[in-house]
Amino acid sequence: MPFSEHSPDLLSSPGARSLSPKIAVLCHTGAGGSGVVATELGLKVAAAGHEVHFIGTAMPFRLTGCQGLRGPYFHQVSNFAYALFEQPFPELSAANTLTEVILEHGVDLTHAHYAIPHASAALHARSITRRTKVMTTLHGTDVTLVGTDPAFRHTTRHAIEQSDHVTAVSHSLAEETRAVFGVERPIEVIYNFVDSDRFQRITDPGVRARFAHPEEALIVHVSNFRPIKRVEDVVQIFARIASEIPARLLMIGDGPERARAFELARELGVIGRTQFLGSFPDVQTVLGISDLFLLTSSHESFGLAALEAMSCEVPVVATNAGGIPEVVEHGVNGFLSAVGDVDDMAHNALRILRDQATYQRMGQAARRTAVDRFHPSLIVPQYLAAYRRLAGED
Repeated sequence: MPFSEHSPDLLSSPGARSLSPKIAVLCHTGAGGSGVVATELGLKVAAAGHEVHFIGTAMPFRLTGCQGLRGPYFHQVSNFAYALFEQPFPELSAANTLTEVILEHGVDLTHAHYAIPHASAALHARSITRRTKVMTTLHGTDVTLVGTDPAFRHTTRHAIEQSDHVTAVSHSLAEETRAVFGVERPIEVIYNFVDSDRFQRITDPGVRARFAHPEEALIVHVSNFRPIKRVEDVVQIFARIASEIPARLLMIGDGPERARAFELARELGVIGRTQFLGSFPDVQTVLGISDLFLLTSSHESFGLAALEAMSCEVPVVATNAGGIPEVVEHGVNGFLSAVGDVDDMAHNALRILRDQATYQRMGQAARRTAVDRFHPSLIVPQYLAAYRRLAGED
């Protein structure tokens, strides 16, 4: 049955609460999708009554301000510099910190988000302590980019094969993992989720006026600005849109391709209507006032930023790469195009922005998709069930 926006929070029901198992979470701490998912999930799991320990090189950015006397807790991985070592050893450092947490707090299960280094570190700690189970969630580039590099191929396969349970954030990623590494083990697909209470439409014109005039379409892109995101395509699409209608572009995030995107915006004459906001912490506000989300990736395992936009009633124009079609339904809540086809994506964007009826229909459909298919009350219990199975409670 589809989830209603007025349905009770399943995570707060008495039957959903449990004081065990105790869970450690290894994750990236930045604004990338895997770190966001890991942090949001850990917070929900803690709210369901579990003792949760985050382990990382820094405080996960969405964890800041969310800790209380009952957790979740954070343990920082130490760095060690020695002249003999030409580079740091993040896997060994994380394994050592995790081992200390397991022994001190009696952690039953470690949830590793990303195969290398986190799953490998968790397996190392498991071999030392002989007491924690390891659940690994594959997020995308740990398989498609890092895992396929010859320097990490064998260690990535080992991490996948030796984990006690493996999940992937889309069917596309699960299938690609089997194809790339030749593994035959079961991989459970558990989609990412979005907090639709936090990510929702903002109708206050004063908030929108900070970024655009009333007659301008407000277009947004959010990513880590790595080559796989093809951010120059975003700028090219926007230039085509801006030549037809009044519009502004907000680029949220940072990374190695930011400078190239900035220079292209200058060359195409749209730099005055483009803002690069960097790692903007209040992304839900920007998405809540936007009119269109652009996602131009050459590969995307899921498209969490697109889902967050959809929760805010923002239609999506995206590529049909990887797991994106499992989130964005062509012609319903957005449009899909081939990778690199900026002309088609610009055409689709103008179809949405020029027709108020199409814009409203797709925006409402986007919100329904987020609430009915990707609400935390639908997704988080799947993780809790996996935890219970691993802990032997089912």
